[in-house]
Amino acid sequence: MSVNHMKGCDMKRTKKINAIAGVLVASLTLIAAGTANLAAVQPAQAVTMQQYKAKLQSQSDLKAKLAGVSSQLADQILELNDLNQNQIPAAQQALQDAQNSAEQAQAQAQAASERLDAAKQDKADLEEQIKQTGADYDDAKAAVAQMARDSFHGTTASEVMNVVTNSSTTEDFVNKMQADAAVSRTESNAANDAATQLSTAKNREQRLAAIEDEITALKQKADAQAAAAQRAVETAQDKQSELNDLLAKGNAARESLESQKSQLTSQSAKEAAEIVAMESEINSWSSNYANQQALPSSGGSQAASGRPSNAGANNSGSSGSHNSNTSRPSRPSTPSQPSRPSNSGSSSSSNSGVSGMNYSVPGNCPAGSSFCYGHSTGNVGNAYPARQCTWWAYIRRQQLGLPVGSYLGNGAQWASKARALGYLVNNTPHVGAAMVFAPGQRVTNWYANAAYGHVAIVERVNSDGSVLISEGGTKCPYIPYSEVVYNASSFQYVHY
Repeated sequence: MSVNHMKGCDMKRTKKINAIAGVLVASLTLIAAGTANLAAVQPAQAVTMQQYKAKLQSQSDLKAKLAGVSSQLADQILELNDLNQNQIPAAQQALQDAQNSAEQAQAQAQAASERLDAAKQDKADLEEQIKQTGADYDDAKAAVAQMARDSFHGTTASEVMNVVTNSSTTEDFVNKMQADAAVSRTESNAANDAATQLSTAKNREQRLAAIEDEITALKQKADAQAAAAQRAVETAQDKQSELNDLLAKGNAARESLESQKSQLTSQSAKEAAEIVAMESEINSWSSNYANQQALPSSGGSQAASGRPSNAGANNSGSSGSHNSNTSRPSRPSTPSQPSRPSNSGSSSSSNSGVSGMNYSVPGNCPAGSSFCYGHSTGNVGNAYPARQCTWWAYIRRQQLGLPVGSYLGNGAQWASKARALGYLVNNTPHVGAAMVFAPGQRVTNWYANAAYGHVAIVERVNSDGSVLISEGGTKCPYIPYSEVVYNASSFQYVHY
């Protein structure tokens, strides 16, 4: 797949390769320890050459910024970066794959169980039909036997003469005899029908035997599918535990790094450490709600709300369409509140007044506010499809105390729709701003969806003008996902 066709987080980002395994992982780990020469190492098959070179360049740049830092502290920073960039995304991808396998296995087990129940119901229905057929046959046979007794033992000459004597005319006599014959034919037909039903019953008994064989086979298959589903669930649980362990390791490494920041003397080393630490913190936020399985799917969220399903957005993992004329849908679950980022390293500090911006992070707009900063926010609750970029952007703005609308459309529409409501929108990044990507616009080493664009939240403005963002999307390895975006002035930002 070419880069041009990679959508949202679907490409798992160049910065966070979804399958860092084998030689590449080993080599990158050795770089962190400062004991290997990556230039001679070939990339793993799952990684494109462009991605591989970008990964090497990223590691090289980080290492250059740490020049002069003690080897022990530099190794800690590089190790944390490797957790952020490689190990955690790979573990998340493994978890996602395991969860998908578990869902498939459970679906197959459910289908096998349903087929078994259907076969058992067929058997019960046939048994009832056979039972009923036998009863009908017995009734008809008894009726025929009684008619035979009447014919051979009750039809005497005196009875015939009695009929003649009681008949006023020959026509009356004939009619009575024809009526008696009609009764005989009716009983005979009943006997024939009963015989046919008995033959059918015999065929049904053969079918019953076949169904019993099928039930035996289905029972074995259902048991096997149930066992496979259980194994798949256990595998997914193991992968979840592995991910949790990596996230805990990242948290511990970040705390250790925070305690040693005073040892960093150069501005480049300090900023590099802060970026790596914040990326780790963003990763850790995902653990607050990674296990929230009650979230509706993107398409299901819209279908349930009466809005048309945005299938394209679901595939891109970077949009959230809306219809302002529809009723408000139920809110998806909201993740736990992460810690608020500082403005350290930001090009615009609190109340800086840059381009008219006068808000700080956190802002002073209470969650759910319908009116804030002198204008209507358009906020009536999180109406965006779960796990989409718009869904996360809404949640994060609320967490930062900044206004956000419920129906700002797909990611690319946030700037224009927010401006129409009275929000300040410009091309100057600020911590907490919603960063808007036009359809097909280059982000880092991927492109925003050609139809829906993308939206993310600025978590940090770096000294070189780049921004660290957090973002969502159904195809992201985890939510929130983080990356550093350059050429920040090329994008629009929704402020307050």
